[in-house]
Amino acid sequence: MLQLKNVTLYQGKKCLLDNASFTLYAGEKIGVVGSNGVGKTSLFKLITGKLETDKGECEMPSDIRIAEICQEVPYGDQTAMEHVLAGDAILASIFSDLTKAEAADDGMAIADCHLRLAECDGYSAESKAAKIMLGLGFTQADLKRHVTDFSGGWRMRLNLAQVLMTPSDLLLLDEPTNHLDLEAIFWLENWLKQMKCTLLIISHDREFLDNVIEKIIFIKDLVIHSFSGNYSFYEEQYALLLEQQQATYLKQQRQLAHLTSFVDRFRAKASKAKQAQSRLKMIDRIDKVSAVHLSNPFNFQFKEPDKAGNPMITLRKVNIGYDDTTILSKVSISIRPGDRLALLGKNGAGKSTLVKALAQLNTVEGSAVYHPKVKIGYFTQHQIEALSLKESAFWHVQDLAPRLAEREIRQYLGSFMFNNERIFEPVGNFSGGEKSRLALALLVWQRPNVLLLDEPSNHLDLEMRQALMFALQNFEGALILVAHDQYLLKNLTDEYYLIQNGTVQAFTGDLEDYQKISAKLESS
Repeated sequence: MLQLKNVTLYQGKKCLLDNASFTLYAGEKIGVVGSNGVGKTSLFKLITGKLETDKGECEMPSDIRIAEICQEVPYGDQTAMEHVLAGDAILASIFSDLTKAEAADDGMAIADCHLRLAECDGYSAESKAAKIMLGLGFTQADLKRHVTDFSGGWRMRLNLAQVLMTPSDLLLLDEPTNHLDLEAIFWLENWLKQMKCTLLIISHDREFLDNVIEKIIFIKDLVIHSFSGNYSFYEEQYALLLEQQQATYLKQQRQLAHLTSFVDRFRAKASKAKQAQSRLKMIDRIDKVSAVHLSNPFNFQFKEPDKAGNPMITLRKVNIGYDDTTILSKVSISIRPGDRLALLGKNGAGKSTLVKALAQLNTVEGSAVYHPKVKIGYFTQHQIEALSLKESAFWHVQDLAPRLAEREIRQYLGSFMFNNERIFEPVGNFSGGEKSRLALALLVWQRPNVLLLDEPSNHLDLEMRQALMFALQNFEGALILVAHDQYLLKNLTDEYYLIQNGTVQAFTGDLEDYQKISAKLESS
């Protein structure tokens, strides 16, 4: 279906791919991984013709139908259903012709449109679109709402629904889970597994990749590496390759040391000069193997927080909401040192509302007791939006610690991969991932003993997510987590609370049990 042959690709002066090759076969479901900035999205642009190779060939059949998620937030007076149906251009054209024919009372044209609808199975289109939208978390009432009635995140869900409605041979999905909750992710996994088209998926959600894909292409050092199996199997294969590379490197270094020693000893000796020159040429001809660098570029940890009493926070039969509107009723929950709690529930159920209540940022009626030494660290999208875009990362840390030396600020920011003069650039120039990293860096600096994290992994690549997970595993305070990243939930939390129908209740099962419950609710 698609073949890259010795492709070199530049973005400005930056080389993204150098003599890279890979082959994509029809029906494959492939995950595309690699650090932020290595060229994953540029690879998609190359496939769709938005970029051209600087060298090499990108070959595919001329009649291949390619679909990708529109990254622009949709506007207009279309209903949600109309926006999703527009993903099928042929179908949209028939419906448009039918509307015109009916307005003109043209019987022949109306009959022709219905014939065309029957040929492309158009009569089931609205049913299919509704199934996709409901699976992604929209309600029946949402189908007739106008696109502009939805928030930005829900409009991006509409774009995802639209591309799933689009007939395609090759479907390109760039971070499809970014705006989804767990229930929608569970549904999307099942939908993608049943699709017959070829899939290329960029994602930083390893559990999602494990559950959907059967092959990995990994972009590193300007080359595309291919591995069979899901993400977990790729990690195992890659680790073995690195071990072999390191063993080969050490063996080669011993060989080079032996040859270099001979040259150094006999270069000046007339009787051995020819042999020394021969070994010099041999050294030059050897294809050098690089040493393996296994360390994660991110290296941060939470400092030991100040101790607080037990319990740290206690809510007893409180009502939580905004102004005069109650969202959650009769909530009772205690937060104790060392707690690792995850909040489950659909978007809009009240997970963020509870987190804000614990952070004392919304209305609470009833008994809410906080130990005097509780220090809350709260992370949400709003913390990212609150960054001063005109100021630098250096300024943000200095604002928290005015007396800290420049060297110490540089060292601290370096652990979050803000290096050299990058720390003095305006935050407005940063990517979404860099802004999230900076917001986390500011949170870590404040040494909280209660962490309230609402979707902390959004915009973070796999390496940063892994570093965050390790840091949180060693965090000595209490953790309350809202996340759609199943890997983080499984590795960081040991208690679940389910929020639904305005209540907060302990959930005794695990994520697999929760997925089964979600599937039953969807089918009922």
